[in-house]
Amino acid sequence: MKVNKKWLILAVFFIVINMAIATQYALTKVDYEYYIVHPSNAHIRYIGSDNSSDGIRVLRVAGNNNSSIRVKIVIGNFTTNQSGYYSAAFGIVNEEKFPVRITHINVSSSNCTYMKIWLHGDRDANAADNTSDNSSVLMWNNNTLVNASNTTAWILAAGDNNPNNMCYNVSDRTNCSINTTWDEIAHVRYSLNNTNAVSNVSDFVWVQVGIEIPYIVDRIGLHAGTIWIHLESDQH
Repeated sequence: MKVNKKWLILAVFFIVINMAIATQYALTKVDYEYYIVHPSNAHIRYIGSDNSSDGIRVLRVAGNNNSSIRVKIVIGNFTTNQSGYYSAAFGIVNEEKFPVRITHINVSSSNCTYMKIWLHGDRDANAADNTSDNSSVLMWNNNTLVNASNTTAWILAAGDNNPNNMCYNVSDRTNCSINTTWDEIAHVRYSLNNTNAVSNVSDFVWVQVGIEIPYIVDRIGLHAGTIWIHLESDQH
């Protein structure tokens, strides 16, 4: 069968064009920058308040290695059939320019935690007693997640990207700001101000940590782990 040369040339032309299109590449680039900062100065930052049994903030820097800046809470010594509560073990402050939701909190540990965790607005009130602090939300109960991951427990109002303060009513930062001072011993920022935080109005919330040791324990000795705080936001 004879093939028209014109059609053959046209077919080859289309094949070459398609090959050229399939093998084109482009190169573009974009710069980036970010800072690694202290956990008390981050966009979602931690501040101290209560003191532990050793007289130092419950929240403090873990170690002295500047290349691995971490904070931890040191709660003290307990024995069987004892309980203790820190109503302001630490605070969470939002410095993002948009609201951030706290959905749930879980704890990972190789031991039983014997721990309860609440979010609440009244720094010096016991969040376990709803009559004294009706803002409290129980988040974690020993080894059980209480507030589900698909819900919102607390909304941190939009921050102002300033780690030197927090605000109990972000609609009036001039008159409603609270200093978060630097603690030279615990090496974290802290506040002792008792003005209450309100969900979706304030850019901070207090975290109460309770330890409830039963009669019979898994073992004597150090109990340690990690508290995971889950946050999300909608940006428009």
